[in-house]
Amino acid sequence: MKAVCVRFVACAIIALTYSPAASGQGYPTRPITWVVPFAAGGPTDVLARVVGPKVAEALGVPVIIENRPGAGGGTGMVAVAKAKPDGYTIGMGHTGTHAINPHLYKSLPYDPLADFQPITPLVSYVNVLVVHPGLPVKTVADLVALAKADPQRITFASGGWGTTNHLSGEVLKMVTGAPMTHVPYRGSGPALVDVMGGSVSCMFDILVTSLPQIREGTLRALAVTSAKRSPHAPDIPTMSESGIEGYDRAGSGLWFGVFAPAGVPESIVARLNAEFVKAMGAPEVEAQMRLQAYDRWTMSPDQFAAQLRIDLAKWEPIVKASGAKQ
Repeated sequence: MKAVCVRFVACAIIALTYSPAASGQGYPTRPITWVVPFAAGGPTDVLARVVGPKVAEALGVPVIIENRPGAGGGTGMVAVAKAKPDGYTIGMGHTGTHAINPHLYKSLPYDPLADFQPITPLVSYVNVLVVHPGLPVKTVADLVALAKADPQRITFASGGWGTTNHLSGEVLKMVTGAPMTHVPYRGSGPALVDVMGGSVSCMFDILVTSLPQIREGTLRALAVTSAKRSPHAPDIPTMSESGIEGYDRAGSGLWFGVFAPAGVPESIVARLNAEFVKAMGAPEVEAQMRLQAYDRWTMSPDQFAAQLRIDLAKWEPIVKASGAKQ
C-alpha cells in the first residue's frame, strides 16, 4: 500500500510539472519576438520584415520584429541568449555576431556556440571588390602588383574595424602579401562615397549597394569574394579566376541566419526550422532576395551548428592578422 502511494505521488508531481509548452506541444500560442540586432532599414531588418510575415502565417501567430542595435550585433544577441528557451524569442544572427565578434571583442557577453540553438541560415551573400575607375587597374592581380610596386599608394575603405568589408580586405592582404592601408569609416555608405570620389583606392562592399554604381561606371568591379560567380553579377569574376588562389577558402561564406536561446525543446526547433525553410521559398521572399543580391541558403539545425564551428575557426586567424580589437 505504501509503495502504491509513493508511485501515486510521483505520478502526480510529474503531471503537475508537465506542460505542453515545455515539450513544444501546442506551440505556438502567442506572438513570437524576432530580435534583429541592427537598426531598422538595414539589410538584416529588410530581410526579416519580408520573411517574418510568411512564418507568422504558417505558425498562426504574429512574428514581431524588434530592433536592438549596438556592439556589432552583440546587444541584440545577448537579449536572445538570455531569453527564456521556449521558442517565443528568436534572433537574426550573421557571420559577424557568431564567427567574427568572438575574436574581435575582448569580453563578449555571450558564447556563440553554447548560448544559442541554431535554427537555420536564411541567405548567403558576397562582397565585391570595387575600385575608383581612375585607378590604373583592370584586375585584382593588377591591384596587387600596384600595391607591391608602391607600398604607400593603395588604401581600402570599410564600414569600420572588424566589419566583414574590413576583414575582406585583410584577407586579400593576407593571401597576397600586398601592402594596403585600411581606412575605417562610420558605416559603409560614406566609405563607398569616398571610393567613388577617388580619395580612397578601393573597397569590398555588398553587391546590392555597389551594383548600381558599377553599372553607371562610377565604380569598377574587380572580383567577388565567393568561390563561384554570383548569379546577381555573372560578369564579375571570382578571386580565384582573378589569380588570387585561396581567397575563397579564407574569407568567403557570409550569411544571415536564425537562432534561438540554448535549451529550446527539439520539437520547437524542428517546427521553426521547417517554417523558416519553407518561407524562404515563397515568391515574395525570393523577389526580395533578388533585389538584395542574396542567395537562399537553408539547412538543418545540426548542419548549421557544424557550419558555425567551421566559420568560427576560419575567421580567427583573419581577425588576429587584422589587429582589430573592440
